[in-house]
Amino acid sequence: MLRKIRITLAAIFWVGITLLFLDFTGTAQTYLSWMAKLQFLPAVLALNVVVIVGLVVLTLLVGRIYCSVICPLGVMQDIIAWVSKRKLFRKNKKAKLANKYSYSPTKRVLRALVLLLFLILMIAGLNSLAIFLAPYSAYGRIATNLMQPLYLWANNGLAAIAEHYDSYAFYSVDVWMRSGISLAVAAGTLLIVGILAWRGGRTYCNTICPVGTVLGYVSHFSLFGPVFDEDKCNGCGLCARNCKASCIDAKNHHVDMTRCVTCGDCMLACSQHAVTFGNRLKASKKRLEPKEQKDLTDSDRRAFVKGLALVGTAATIDAVAKTVDGGLAAIEDKVNPERKTPLTPPGSLSAQHFAQHCTACQLCIAECPNQVLRPSDALETFMQPTMQYDRGYCRPECTRCSQVCPAGAIKPITCEEKTAHQIGHAVWVKKNCVVLTDGVDCGNCARHCPTGAIEMVPLDDNDEIWVPAVNEEKCIGCGACENLCPARPFSAIYVEGHETHREV
Repeated sequence: MLRKIRITLAAIFWVGITLLFLDFTGTAQTYLSWMAKLQFLPAVLALNVVVIVGLVVLTLLVGRIYCSVICPLGVMQDIIAWVSKRKLFRKNKKAKLANKYSYSPTKRVLRALVLLLFLILMIAGLNSLAIFLAPYSAYGRIATNLMQPLYLWANNGLAAIAEHYDSYAFYSVDVWMRSGISLAVAAGTLLIVGILAWRGGRTYCNTICPVGTVLGYVSHFSLFGPVFDEDKCNGCGLCARNCKASCIDAKNHHVDMTRCVTCGDCMLACSQHAVTFGNRLKASKKRLEPKEQKDLTDSDRRAFVKGLALVGTAATIDAVAKTVDGGLAAIEDKVNPERKTPLTPPGSLSAQHFAQHCTACQLCIAECPNQVLRPSDALETFMQPTMQYDRGYCRPECTRCSQVCPAGAIKPITCEEKTAHQIGHAVWVKKNCVVLTDGVDCGNCARHCPTGAIEMVPLDDNDEIWVPAVNEEKCIGCGACENLCPARPFSAIYVEGHETHREV
């Protein structure tokens, strides 16, 4: 029963979080954005104390259930492992799914070193490198770069069919590659994690994942978990051979709770009902002699202190300073300008704050309806969103990216606040303006400026030639002027970012 509840909740979370990345209408965000805020690393970066404490308490109660229910990458690995087991069963029905896994000792040193590397990178402000190890960010890139295009193509197919029958229940949307590098990273991540899950179940979670390691230290002290009844156990080892975390030592009737994700597969496999979900403290007292119990308690105390120290270190990430440079890439139609200061979304407060908190999960990129956000190719901000105005501009009435960010990199803002939020200012480039290069009347930038920050004025008191003039105090940096400027390949007007956002 408990296993069925776990699988049901895992399915709900996995489908819900995946829909957050796939949906382009904003409907999923309205109802499901809270699921993204429950992810461990984003909660730490956002200093969401309620979520952090809740997840730690949950882990202390029932072990690493977070990894098999809430974490989308963890659930995806379970799906791959399940498919792998079913294939094994079809090849050899006598196996009865019992020969897939085997117990292996924990890789304590490797796990500690990977976690230490992750913390050093985060504290040093090298988020762009640390995010390669973060599970939620890895899944976000897979969903955004690999799953969403398939979803959009399916939607466009339905739109074409509906249009044939004079129905507009669906509408077509552009499907485009935001970044070749991001696509390659997502595909590589899926390949590596997929192979590890296919062959060894939870290998990634129990050797590489920093969140799994931190929660593993906490889970070592969990109150409830799988426990053995040695009187009922016949030594068949089915529990160990069905454990995708390879954490059950059937011979010694021991479960390594630092790796166990409380999936319940061992209980299902045991025909003698020798493995049950129960109180681990009571079960330990029955097995341990007084001296052995004392020695274990001392060891546990030291491990718990280490775990708390690691979690506490992760919580200090918010205070780390970082200098950010912008990275821009040439794309078709227009060539993006070389901005001296990168543009970060409204609500991100500053380039420094954004770089410190962003986990590069790319949820904001997947949700952006104006095609303004895309992954950065710059090393300092690798995979984090950057703003470009070649395909659209940041419309004042849209605040979706600020509503979906789970890590606090983009603070929630209202439409009213956004219209007074200056992320940059427009700069006119005289040599590119079609009024001067082609001798035509234009004024496109002034007509479409939503804040009235651009007006046409005579050039050198010549009433026949009118050029744009920018009021930097009124400009909010939305990019409408840059996007709609007809000059090619470089716009005659572009937005220069501000290191720290201002109020106008």
